[in-house]
Order: sequence, then structure tokens, then C-alpha cells
Amino acid sequence: MTTDGGWAVAWLLATGLHAGFQLTVTLVVYPAFRRVPAAAWSGFHDGHSRGIAPLVGVLYAGLLAAAAGVLVVGPRGPGLWLGLAGVGLALATTALVAAPTHGRLGDGPEPGLLRRLRCADLVRTVGALLGVAGALLHLLGPAWA
Repeated sequence: MTTDGGWAVAWLLATGLHAGFQLTVTLVVYPAFRRVPAAAWSGFHDGHSRGIAPLVGVLYAGLLAAAAGVLVVGPRGPGLWLGLAGVGLALATTALVAAPTHGRLGDGPEPGLLRRLRCADLVRTVGALLGVAGALLHLLGPAWA
């Protein structure tokens, strides 16, 4: 187990919450998009965007704070780098693909944009799962090596 003053635990909790959130989006939220009639799309999508944005903001702020903590106090082993890479992949995909795609989906459920969003979501989910796996390895420290 690492001796970093609790930051490894905070990192694991933050990545675990992130992975749980991402899996909920993948398995519940986005499949529900397919059941929304085109006539109701704009209102549904606007409500989704307004409702999820504060949660994403708090979750990502917690991830960034925990990442900063584990980076500052160390140690910096392979588990930490795996976790950071996974979370970085998820956050970058959100910023560069998912968020802009959501912005374009406000006008209607265009099939190509929905496919792009599902692909981005798959990448984010893989990143989130790598993040939690890396955080767990980091917490276990040399015991897993």
C-alpha cells in the first residue's frame, strides 16, 4: 500500500465515481436517447444537457484535484501513469468529441452524430475503466508488482 497521506485513496474514489458515472451514461442514458421521438428530441436533449452538466463539472473537478494530489505527493509508478492516461483519454474525448457533438445534437437526433457520440462514449468508458484500474494498482503500490 502506498504511503501518500490518503491521496491514493482519494484518487481511487474519484476514478471509481468517474467509472460508475461513465458506465451509467453508456448503459442507461445513451440507450434512452434512441427511444426519444424526433418531435420530443430538442426538449429532451436540452433537459439532459442542463441536468448532467453540473454533475460532470463536480466529477471532473474531483478527478483533477485527486490527480494533482497523487502527482504532488508521489510515488509515481506505473499504476499512477495508467490511471492518469485513462482519465486523460476520457476527459480529452469529452472535450474534443462528445461535448461538441452534443452541441450539434441540440437541433435533432441526426444518426451520424449519434453514432459519433456512441463511439466517443465507448472511448470515454474504456478510459474511465483504465483510470480506476490504474488507481487501484497505484493504491496497492509495490504489493502488486
